[in-house]
Amino acid sequence: MSKSEESPWKITKSKTAYDNPWIKIIHNEVLNPAGNEGIYGVVHFKNYAVGVLPLDKDLNTYLVGQYRFPLNSYSWEIPEGGCPESTDILATAKRELKEEVGIIATQWTPLLTMHLSNSVSDEIAHIFIAQDLTEGIAEPEETEDLMVKKVSFDTAYQMVMDGDITDSISVAAIFKTKILIEKGVIS
Repeated sequence: MSKSEESPWKITKSKTAYDNPWIKIIHNEVLNPAGNEGIYGVVHFKNYAVGVLPLDKDLNTYLVGQYRFPLNSYSWEIPEGGCPESTDILATAKRELKEEVGIIATQWTPLLTMHLSNSVSDEIAHIFIAQDLTEGIAEPEETEDLMVKKVSFDTAYQMVMDGDITDSISVAAIFKTKILIEKGVIS
C-alpha cells in the first residue's frame, strides 16, 4: 500500500451509539488528516445489499414499486434485498427475485459491486443480471407492499433518464447494462 492509500485518520476513541439487527452506528473521536480533533460517525450495515436486473429474451425487465419509509416517497427499483454477511450472495439474489417478482432464473451474471454511501457508511451492494427467466408467483415478505411491472429495458433506461428511477443500485445496474447491451455483450 502506498503512502497516499494509508488512512490519514486516527481513531482515539470509538463507541456504539446505536445498534439494531440491521445497522450499527459507531461514534468515533478522531484526529483528522490535519491532526485536529473531531468526530466521525459511521453506519455499519450488517447485511450486503443485493440487486437483480432480470432480462428476458426480448430484453424486457421487471421493476418493483414500493413506498420507502426513509424517503417518505414511492420508489421504482430493480428487485433488491439484504444479505447477511454469512450468507451466500447469489443465493440471496435468487431468493429476492423469487420473493419480489416470482421469477426463477437459470443464468446469473455478476454485474457490479459498489459502495453505496462511502462517506458515512460501509454498505456494499452486489448486483446481478438474471436471464433465462421462468415466471411464477411472487411471495413478498410481510413488510413489503409491492407493485411489479414488466417493461422493456429501454423503458427502464428512460425512467432513469427522466428521474423516475432514483435508487442508486437500480440506476447503476441499468446504466451499466445499457452499455453492455450497446457493446453486444448482453443480448
